[in-house]
Amino acid sequence: MKIAMVVTVTAVILAATLLAGQSAGVGDSRGELLYSTYCIGCHTTQIHWREKKLATDWGSLKSQVRRWQENVAPGIAEEDSAAIARYLNDRYYHFPTTAAGQRG
Repeated sequence: MKIAMVVTVTAVILAATLLAGQSAGVGDSRGELLYSTYCIGCHTTQIHWREKKLATDWGSLKSQVRRWQENVAPGIAEEDSAAIARYLNDRYYHFPTTAAGQRG
């Protein structure tokens, strides 16, 4: 009985650790999920390719994501906003970033 309990608890802890690692990962899948949830309803991929885009570098991309998140989802965490910016940068913009700048 004790062995079964230890195995069950260990399995639950392992599963929780794996799930936490996925949500705190590089940000691509989390950023994509957040973008799909909050942004894609109004933004098609064409908005990222238009001539008069407001995101012209990493800093302005982060600012634009924050600006729109304040309008669409005011309670969204800063980490989530940063994950969306990283996703967009990796997917569309490819702006140079610094290691510290990429995280925030």
